[in-house]
Amino acid sequence: MSQPVPRVSCFLLVDERGWVLLQERDEGAPTHANQWCTPGGHLEAGETFADAAYREAWEETGVVFRDGELVPWLEQRHDCPQCGPIDHAFFMADVDLVDADIRCTEGRQLVFADPQAIPGLALTPSSRHFLDLFLASDSYRGLVQR
Repeated sequence: MSQPVPRVSCFLLVDERGWVLLQERDEGAPTHANQWCTPGGHLEAGETFADAAYREAWEETGVVFRDGELVPWLEQRHDCPQCGPIDHAFFMADVDLVDADIRCTEGRQLVFADPQAIPGLALTPSSRHFLDLFLASDSYRGLVQR
C-alpha cells in the first residue's frame, strides 16, 4: 500500500517594499540544511491547509493573523528531488512588518528578502519553484501595487 502524499502549508508575507519573508534553515533541519525556504510546515491531523498556514505563521513568526488576512494563492503538487511528491498550499498577505517584528523560532533567521536577491540565494528546490511562480504572478504584483 502506498504512503499518502505529505501536505505542506506555506505563507508568503510581502512587506511595503515588495520584499518576501524567507527562512534560513539551520544545520539541524531534517532536509535542506543551511538553505533558504518559504516559511510553513506540514499539516497536523485534522487540519486544513488554511488552519495550518495560520498555525505555522504564529509558531514560526509570533505574528497572529486574523481570519481572512492570509489569502489563498496556490495549491500544487510538486516533486521535490530529496523528498518526493508533496502537496503544497500557499497563502499570501501584504504586511506592515519589518524584520524586528518577526520572532524566529525555527531555523537560523526569518527576514524579508529583496526579490532581486532571491535568485542568488541557496533555496530549497521547492522554494525556488514556488518563489519563481509567485514573483512572476499577478497576485504578487497586486500586493506590491497596494
